[in-house]
Amino acid sequence: MQQIINFVIRYKNFLLYICLLTLSLVFTIRSHSYHQSRFFNSANYVSGRIYETSNNFFSYFGLDEENSKLIEENKRLRDELFNMGFADSVPLDSTKRQYTIIIGKVIKNSYANPRNYITINKGRKDSIKPDMGVITDKGILGIVENTSQNFTTVQSILNENSNINAKIKGTNNFGSLIWDTKDYNIVQLIDIPRMVPLTIGDTIVTGAMSSIFPENIPIGTIKKYDLDNSNSLYTIQVALFNDMTNISYVYIIENKRRPEIIQLQSETDGNDQ
Repeated sequence: MQQIINFVIRYKNFLLYICLLTLSLVFTIRSHSYHQSRFFNSANYVSGRIYETSNNFFSYFGLDEENSKLIEENKRLRDELFNMGFADSVPLDSTKRQYTIIIGKVIKNSYANPRNYITINKGRKDSIKPDMGVITDKGILGIVENTSQNFTTVQSILNENSNINAKIKGTNNFGSLIWDTKDYNIVQLIDIPRMVPLTIGDTIVTGAMSSIFPENIPIGTIKKYDLDNSNSLYTIQVALFNDMTNISYVYIIENKRRPEIIQLQSETDGNDQ
């Protein structure tokens, strides 16, 4: 208490000045409408900025929750889209659905090597198996190669061993999607015959011949193309929709009918021998 009294005595002139200044400002503002208006406008501006900053602060910490909701909604919509097929509606019984989708998050990504791999935070305990397709909200990413109990490695489309069935959107002109290891923004679509009309900017999507990916998942657009006169086939440079340097959440797709397809193809190949 004595310290407070000493402080007041020591700074009595300054404290008196502050009190008189405050009183003069109050009387001035209350007696003049112009000053009153300016004061409240200034007060509203300051309080508005404080509220805005506070809202931005708490909104930032709520982004993870909002992102999770959006990702789950995306998963639900993709599940309906992939299972629509040729039917009029999505089967209500989950056992009758052809595709199931699992959400994962990338924990390691490479894109500058000849054989690039992506590691995600889901594994065998989450029902992830080799040869499941992996996509993002923008397009295809790769194919599951190996799994552990909690993690999975994905062979990226930016891998010299990658070979995925793809086509020009709106047509049945199929080819193989590969990567020449030169540019992480560009992949190549090969084996497209010369009689196929091509236009710069056409969209490339997954084909119906794949038992891994559903048909018509976006891949990229035609940037340029060259004709190999020796075999009359195009090599098409495809600019990817995905930014392969910035991948976060992914969707892992299981085709429940793939084992049946593989078994049938194997039996057919055996009969031909």
